[in-house]
Amino acid sequence: MPASTSTSTAPAAPGAAHPTRTARPARPKGQGQWANGHREPLNGNEQQKKDDDGLNVRARIENIYAHRGFDSIDPADKRGRFRWWGLYTQRRPGIDGGRTAVLEPEELEDRYFMLRVRVDSGQLDLDQLRTIASISTEFGRDTADLTDRQNIQLHWVEIENVPEIWRRLEAVGLSTTEACGDVPRVILGSPVAGVAADEVLDATPAIREITDRYLGSQEFSNLPRKYKTTVSWLPDTPYEANDIAFLGVEHPEYGPGFDVWVGGGLSTNPMLAKRLGVWVPLADVPRVWWGVTSIFRDYGYRRLRARARMKFLVADWGVAKFREVLETEYLKRPLADGPAPERTAPIDHVGVHRQADGNFYVGVSPSVGRVSGTLLGQLADVAAAHGSGRVRTTPYQKLLVLDVPESEVDSLVAELAGIGLSATPSYWQRSALACTGIEFCKLAIVETKQLTADLIAELERRVPELDVPITVHVNGCPNACARTQVADIGLKGQLVLDAEGRQVGGFQVHLGGGLGLDAGFGRKLRGLKVTATELPDYVERLARRYLSDRKPDERFAQWVVRADEEDLA
Repeated sequence: MPASTSTSTAPAAPGAAHPTRTARPARPKGQGQWANGHREPLNGNEQQKKDDDGLNVRARIENIYAHRGFDSIDPADKRGRFRWWGLYTQRRPGIDGGRTAVLEPEELEDRYFMLRVRVDSGQLDLDQLRTIASISTEFGRDTADLTDRQNIQLHWVEIENVPEIWRRLEAVGLSTTEACGDVPRVILGSPVAGVAADEVLDATPAIREITDRYLGSQEFSNLPRKYKTTVSWLPDTPYEANDIAFLGVEHPEYGPGFDVWVGGGLSTNPMLAKRLGVWVPLADVPRVWWGVTSIFRDYGYRRLRARARMKFLVADWGVAKFREVLETEYLKRPLADGPAPERTAPIDHVGVHRQADGNFYVGVSPSVGRVSGTLLGQLADVAAAHGSGRVRTTPYQKLLVLDVPESEVDSLVAELAGIGLSATPSYWQRSALACTGIEFCKLAIVETKQLTADLIAELERRVPELDVPITVHVNGCPNACARTQVADIGLKGQLVLDAEGRQVGGFQVHLGGGLGLDAGFGRKLRGLKVTATELPDYVERLARRYLSDRKPDERFAQWVVRADEEDLA
């Protein structure tokens, strides 16, 4: 018989070697990128967005929840889609920081909401300011916080009142649309756009075109994560910490336009934005914004929530590939190469400054952004009495009054001081930021607002001779809403052990971070943690060492780089 051509074999005898098999290379896991065909939801958040667009929840709020009350709200709406309309449940009072990570959402949340009013570019007229003030006093127990994204945040809002709040806001041209959620958040802009003496291009038309065209549009209402934008001629926004930033620059051939940065973001994996190396004229800013945002929507990572920010895509691709995809797949044309802007220190606009038209603007520093509806109403009255019809919020929790005649400046400054808004604050107050903290935030571990206000007051008493800014940013958890990694002294809230070995509220310390001239993340010393009660002593000691050891014109961040560890402990 001819030999069999079958490839089958008898079972191997015991102890015999098994036939070798060629190992197949492991298939890399898909990252949930729509452009690569990965459309299936890969986590609960993506499933919620696939089930129903977050923008659609407004109809349920107006037609069902506002009538039937808090207990009628679908949990997927309450803890997810409500964010598309600026609503978060706030933290139930009395829950200490040690329980933040162990309680279920329904145990942490109160029956009230935080409501974020979107203020793109920080621009408010007095009717808008008075409307926010009246909503705060009538529906929010007189609460109001200035955020470091130029929004105004209210608390104690009941679901029954949300439709009426929307009606009043929208009647004066404001909204809460996409103030939170996996969407394009509020667009930061220069608070002195259109009036600054050293501004060459006013970016306001580009910001308005973006918001008019895309705010509330389903084209970008399902992004992988939140998406942060800034457009400003001046370096007065934290442009390196945004997903996309347009910063003013003069091109030697084409004239004034904007340099484009992508991939910035802080939180638990901080990254600074990178220059794309392109120059964009003002008229093209909205189209380039559309292209970059579309890349994030289509190529952003949706598999793991912790890697869904655009910064991870930029880090993996690099700017050369990112620019290539932007130009070839989306814009269908090349962009002009552009020069880098000059690095300067961030500008907060506090104090009295002459405008391009000869009038003045006055910047004041509320204590760590904590204001109230009553105070905002008083601000509107004071501004109107001195010839101004416009105010601005800033990304540093400050307020500006624009268009003040020179003859009214001194009186305005005095009356603002009379309601607690100083145009000549100490460097301690001027340079402090604080997030919402455990008072209202379900993610927080420690208290921030009052603690920081008390810290400022104590440092003003102990170290009144401070003659340069030392930024102190205080955050209630690791998420860096107060930009802790890019502060001179960044304080990240956590539980620490005190001298008796008890677990108490405290902070991990970051030193020497910054944006602009000192762009980089703060230095973390091994084991350097401070309890809340030790904080005034520690910051005083640190400030005195800097003041005594600094070289001429040496900034705090520069000193930290060369300081010995024992001087920073």
